[in-house]
Amino acid sequence: MPLHILDEKIWFPPIEEAMPDGLLAMGGDLSTERILFAYKQGIFPWYDGNIPLWWCPNPRFVLIPDELKISKSMKTVLNKNTFHFTINKAFEDVIHSCKKIDRKDQDGTWINNDVETAYIELHKQGYAHSAETWFNDELVGGLYGLRLGKIFFGESMFSKKTNASKFAFINYVNVLIKEDIKLVDCQVYTEHLESLGAKMIMREQFLQILHHFI
Repeated sequence: MPLHILDEKIWFPPIEEAMPDGLLAMGGDLSTERILFAYKQGIFPWYDGNIPLWWCPNPRFVLIPDELKISKSMKTVLNKNTFHFTINKAFEDVIHSCKKIDRKDQDGTWINNDVETAYIELHKQGYAHSAETWFNDELVGGLYGLRLGKIFFGESMFSKKTNASKFAFINYVNVLIKEDIKLVDCQVYTEHLESLGAKMIMREQFLQILHHFI
């Protein structure tokens, strides 16, 4: 099946036409309209060089907020008050830190200047949110993503101190539970998030949840 090439028109091929690895289409732009249209269908962008690639993998890696796992060691970290937690206090710094962090398991980063600019604009419009971990007055960890309806679409996280990203994630998921968020989309598997309770579900189930809560 040939890979679909997008143009200036905002559209995506049927999800069922995705490649086995989840790649659905390439090209297009990162306009607010296109990104929101994509997420509402369970599609998200990653970059390969200067070309946006659009994905909808099967299975999908997600966290049910009520199934969040907190290890004994993390409970100790949470109770020590070594870190301070905030929301939307430093969005631009968080995404920039995610962009710059050295990811040993990846060849570079998918967050380029276009992605950074696009998600900062989504933040200004109230769609993209960040959660931050501070050590004294230094930003040492955090994450960002999009909130649509009762779904949070996690995009990336970073940590400059041990457990700093977990601290932000756990605290933010607890906030999402209070705000009746039903699902955290983690997109693809990581051992880091699996340890916090994330799991694989089939794409069909993910899309049913998506369509019900957005």
